[in-house]
Amino acid sequence: MRISVVLAALLGALAAPHAMAAPPEPIAITPQLIEAAKKEGVVVFYTAVDVKVAEKVAAAFKEKYPGIEVQVERTGAERLFQRVAQEQENGIYNADVVNTSDAAHAIYWKRKGWLAPVLPDEVAKSFDKAYYDPDGTFAVWRATLSPIGYNTQLVKLEDAPKSFADLLDPKWKSKIVKAHPGYSGTVMTATFQIARDVGWDYLEKLAKQNVMQVQSATDPSKKLASGERAISADGTEYNLILAKQAGSPIGIVYPSEGTPFVPGPSAVFAKAPHPNAARLFHIWSFTVEGQQVMHDVGGLRSVHPGVKEAAGVTPLKNIKLMTDDAEGVEKQTEEIKQRYAKAFGS
Repeated sequence: MRISVVLAALLGALAAPHAMAAPPEPIAITPQLIEAAKKEGVVVFYTAVDVKVAEKVAAAFKEKYPGIEVQVERTGAERLFQRVAQEQENGIYNADVVNTSDAAHAIYWKRKGWLAPVLPDEVAKSFDKAYYDPDGTFAVWRATLSPIGYNTQLVKLEDAPKSFADLLDPKWKSKIVKAHPGYSGTVMTATFQIARDVGWDYLEKLAKQNVMQVQSATDPSKKLASGERAISADGTEYNLILAKQAGSPIGIVYPSEGTPFVPGPSAVFAKAPHPNAARLFHIWSFTVEGQQVMHDVGGLRSVHPGVKEAAGVTPLKNIKLMTDDAEGVEKQTEEIKQRYAKAFGS
């Protein structure tokens, strides 16, 4: 498993000025916690992951712990970020657990004091320290990649693009679909990494390819599966995997320049209305069982070393990945939105 050096350094720097006297004690699932969670009876889960995947994870949790409902509230990460800010700043506490596809969000929420120090024992035991906050306020529940996709009925394997640069070929004009960084945290992170490593000039040239613009990172795979577009310039690997497993004519390309790597942290709110159910759901989601469910039903990548990658999925170790930099994304979010809107006209 690759190490997120930039994220690790950032977490250490963020924790230093106001760190706790000692790291929080890891929390395990106990009969007492289960009983207390059942008395609350529900956990409200805010997430940016595809709603079908979130509901399958919720179903697995409910099967494990009957009597506890999971209320899934799904929207794009950037809108999720706005919703959380509006609610927290106005003293509205609806959510128990939150998961985003933009790691910069968790850093901001921690800084604002909105997150509780809940360090799952499995995270402390098995996760590389690069993937969780030393103060225990969040950890990477899932990760995805943002590769290129194509419809195998419209594009032959030998003709498929091999790089981001290949998408600028005139033959792909009016055949590309792309998600929006103003809605999707995955695409916000991917846009940051692509602009940094490939250049804004690439994105500006891509905008002239008459690209179909959609909102969510979960949408490009749907446009490929339906045949509305032949190529997706970004989106989520897990939706491409799920569509392919469902029989859709989907091919996946990991660009030669590197594929954007997008960590998705989860956290428990400090003022969660159902604190015990929140902790139970959060801790379970990081167990080998919870992580394997997430990978198996969602095609998402886990940073837990005990998770077995599904057959037919390209091993993460075999993919050239771009480096994530949550601090860089946080600093450049507004600039990215403005430059993107100027280039793509939306």
